[in-house]
Amino acid sequence: MMELALPAEFRPNEFPSASREQWRDLVDAVLTKTGASYDSLVTKTYDGIELQPLYTLDDALPPYALVPAKQGWDVRQRHSVPDPVALMNDLEGGVTSLWLAVPAASLEGLLDGVYLDLAPIVLDGSVDAARAMLRIYDQAPVLASDVRGNLALTPSGEALDVIRQARAQFPGLRTVVVDALPFHDAGGSDTEELGASLALAVSYLRALTDAGLSAPEAFAQLEFRYAATADQFTTIAKLRAARRLWARVAEVSGAGEAVQLQHAITSSAMMTRRDPWVNMLRTTVACLSAGLGGADAVTVQPFDAAIGLPDEFARRIARNTQNLLLEESHLGEVIDPAAGSWYVEQLTESLASSAWAWFQELERAGGLPAAGELVRSRIAETWARRSARLADRSDPVTGVSEYPNLGEKPVVRDPAVAPDPASGIDSDSQAPWGDPPPIPSLSSGSDSFGLPRVRYAQAFEELRDLADAQPERPQVFLATLGPVAAHTARATFAANLFNAGGFATPNAGPTGSPGEVAEKFKASGARIAVLCGSESSYADQAVETVEALRAAGAERVLLAGRKTDARVDGQVYAGCPALEILNSTYAHLGVER
Repeated sequence: MMELALPAEFRPNEFPSASREQWRDLVDAVLTKTGASYDSLVTKTYDGIELQPLYTLDDALPPYALVPAKQGWDVRQRHSVPDPVALMNDLEGGVTSLWLAVPAASLEGLLDGVYLDLAPIVLDGSVDAARAMLRIYDQAPVLASDVRGNLALTPSGEALDVIRQARAQFPGLRTVVVDALPFHDAGGSDTEELGASLALAVSYLRALTDAGLSAPEAFAQLEFRYAATADQFTTIAKLRAARRLWARVAEVSGAGEAVQLQHAITSSAMMTRRDPWVNMLRTTVACLSAGLGGADAVTVQPFDAAIGLPDEFARRIARNTQNLLLEESHLGEVIDPAAGSWYVEQLTESLASSAWAWFQELERAGGLPAAGELVRSRIAETWARRSARLADRSDPVTGVSEYPNLGEKPVVRDPAVAPDPASGIDSDSQAPWGDPPPIPSLSSGSDSFGLPRVRYAQAFEELRDLADAQPERPQVFLATLGPVAAHTARATFAANLFNAGGFATPNAGPTGSPGEVAEKFKASGARIAVLCGSESSYADQAVETVEALRAAGAERVLLAGRKTDARVDGQVYAGCPALEILNSTYAHLGVER
């Protein structure tokens, strides 16, 4: 058979292969010009895993994901208020299972008209709700073998009796959820979330086998709940690592092959109350990552979940995020699409190894819940490190610590939970920023181990609330030097930083002399100024301008940048302690928290 010759541009091996060493030489040459080191290209995670700027065939590992052959994933939405209209809107809009955190007494009315053989129900850890659900299943026109879902019980005390009853009546119904959300929501790392979830799962296995279940039967009762974040590749690798870890537990437990059933929920910690529209982007990436990571069920939190009770628009956006990824992007058509990626395989291996070591440490300490103090102390250390990076904006939060919008219209929602009458909060209140009760935990049962619940944006949002509570918005004057082209970069940076704390930032605009800058400062009524200009304008005018500003009444003068001969009271620059600067500015102005 005659072979057709390919055009030259499509012929393989036309160029010699480049080695990693050759690439490194070229990179080093560029870095030398900038004064940066190669280490600046390496990112270290909170677990100490070093993410390299380049992965090659030398980093290849055999794919290991244990993703079952399935099409798509279960679109699961959470309901914390017994609202039949919202529930039916979800089901008619593409939701395929329901996660109900509602009173047991409301279940029967809420599920009236729901086809329970088509829409699995997942509960939220209440024994009363589990018993009520079993009665509903028993009376519903559905075959016992078709009942699916999860009662989400903690296997102890009277819950074990309910688990026995459920297994006898409905063999396909799971009864226990291993909830890793408390570890993530407290600010923990991916390794801490994975390792602690393993320790929690093993404690549940022990309780179930002690109650008379065989190892395979105990494994079949469990479903895992993990957080999905906007860190795309880490979320993919975390879910892949979780399956690998669980397969190892099953192997050493003598349970044979046990595929981990995963329910991924978009992270509560990453959600913001300010500029909540950006949450749509965060949850879209998180949902995509969960799906590509092989999650069996995914819950996308509505974009307003951190503010209060989500409205119908927010719920529709949440479910349609999944519908678009499944029905238009067809992300569920490929099994484990990240398999074979040198980067993802290495990250999966690193997370699995690190999480297994943490799991073993917890087991040596007596397992959970005995090792609860060890979990609390380690996650507290991680949250302290994360808080420091959030504070200096090394970990930026778009719309909050970066690119804040002081003119945004508040998004008002009803409280997500009925407030305690003793709190003094009016349940009918729809206050804008600052006063909605905290959103309820998404965690099932009582296994939160005394961990706090945090959000990455909370420190900056507290400052925004503080600014909004003042009779007049506090301000910091931007003392710009020279024409717009000379000062716009640093003026924009300074405005961005102080806006993140709620400060207005009036700008002097183009100026021709230190006296003009001082005159505009005095007219603004501000008490604090930030000098913004170019290196050359600093050299020519900084000293004189600082003196003029002080003579005009400036109580503090800061400088945007690092180099100056002027006697300033502080400097703002990329990587500076932004939160500390904002807090000290409020303190100087006498604004009490």
